[in-house]
Amino acid sequence: MRKIAVITGAGAGVGRATSNEFARQGYDVALLSRDPERLHRAAGELEKFGVRALPLPTDVADAAAVEAAADRVEAELGPIDVWVNVAMATVFSPVSKLTAEEVERGTKVTYLGQVHGMMAALRRMRVRNRGTIVNVGSALAYRSVPLQSIYCGAKAAIRGFTDSLRSEIIHDKLNVHVTMVDLPAVNTPQFDWAKNKMGRKAKPVAPIYEPEVPARAIFFAATHKRRDVWVGFSTIKAILGNRVAPGLLDRYLAKAGYSGQLTDKSLAPDPPSNLFEPVKGDYGAHGRFDATSRTRSWEMFTDRHKAVAFGLAAVAVGGLAVFTHRTAKRLDI
Repeated sequence: MRKIAVITGAGAGVGRATSNEFARQGYDVALLSRDPERLHRAAGELEKFGVRALPLPTDVADAAAVEAAADRVEAELGPIDVWVNVAMATVFSPVSKLTAEEVERGTKVTYLGQVHGMMAALRRMRVRNRGTIVNVGSALAYRSVPLQSIYCGAKAAIRGFTDSLRSEIIHDKLNVHVTMVDLPAVNTPQFDWAKNKMGRKAKPVAPIYEPEVPARAIFFAATHKRRDVWVGFSTIKAILGNRVAPGLLDRYLAKAGYSGQLTDKSLAPDPPSNLFEPVKGDYGAHGRFDATSRTRSWEMFTDRHKAVAFGLAAVAVGGLAVFTHRTAKRLDI
């Protein structure tokens, strides 16, 4: 009997690549996302793997809708073995230009969307005393950057909620595993459809990874007992660097954080935005950065071999200290 996985944000980007990875590994997959047409196309891609795919148009910001989707999964596919929270929304904007409605919506999707997923999954898994919940985090949960306050704040909040849930599961002696996968910059459509108030097209900060890289990491996290998985050396540097010199990074990002996230190409007068409504179109897992994106991350090796990871971490901290000192001198900060 096949196992059942639920993937949120499955219509595009990392969620879509993750749905394909679980199907490739023989799982039946329930796909949750807002746009029905894109979701059905995503589900159609899974047929080549010979598994069942259940597209469920769902706004994860709506707790009742997530509960209803979970009910349908168990009624039509069977008991949920793995629930993966991927869905996100963001705005490229300084805080001074944000509206309260934009902050609320971005937080509901990115943070509360994962909370709703955790609660729906846990409600069913604790009855059977088995299952795995995978929360998709980010290096930006540890080291915030300018222009992405909504996203950074939501990802940091997910870390806090996840840690509380872990302790409660241990207290209740449940055989339910919760893991978190922190991602680097990924080549997804979000840089074309995220709400953008900067007048220039957004871009991920290099190095950029293809969405199949985090998809493989997410599957690994779902099938191995790991507390956290960090994907990409840039994620390791961001997390460790913020522990070493957070104030210096504040000033460095004030200088370099804007240009590093924006291209020199102007936005159209009325660019698409998926914050409140899904953007129509045949978007898939990949964005427009295939030419500069990496297809593999050797740093996943570090999670399988902890001794190597700790050694690399020590080297990274030492190297980062030298880098930040030199950078500070160049930028006069």
